[in-house]
Amino acid sequence: PCCEQILIFLGRLRLFFLMMTFTCIKITLDFIFNCQGEQELSKVAHRKLASHYPQPPEPRGAVAHDSPFACPLDLYMPWDLKERSLSPWRYVSKPMKDHYPSTYVEAQCLCSGCIMIKNQGTPELSHDYNSVPLTQTRVFLKRERCTDEQKYYLKPVSVVVTVGCTCARPHLV
Repeated sequence: PCCEQILIFLGRLRLFFLMMTFTCIKITLDFIFNCQGEQELSKVAHRKLASHYPQPPEPRGAVAHDSPFACPLDLYMPWDLKERSLSPWRYVSKPMKDHYPSTYVEAQCLCSGCIMIKNQGTPELSHDYNSVPLTQTRVFLKRERCTDEQKYYLKPVSVVVTVGCTCARPHLV
């Protein structure tokens, strides 16, 4: 009976130490991740974006990412770079849930081929070349839940964003 009581006591003591270790780990993780309430997290995100991850200015005239589009061959007028490019593009607004910033603007190529000017100055879509996206990696801050399920921390994540389009020879396999 005495050995059984000692074993029960040791088992309870071990359980106590495990619970204390878990609590200590949880507190340490919350401290490391700098857990914040939702309102404070937004302020921290804007400060961090401004100081550590400056965002480029957003171009004007962005449309919804799911709006219809077509290659503007019949409207080809060489004014703005995105319109006079041989590989024109438009800017679309893209939402990103649980990220700071929560939306960003991305270029979307309008033609599969490239616009070539023929002998009499007439634009023509040519598939001798491909319209390909030009990309840039940008850092966003993703909102992640802390261990207490009530607060959040910010995690930097890299996202590849299309910033324009250009003409390229087709990739031959």
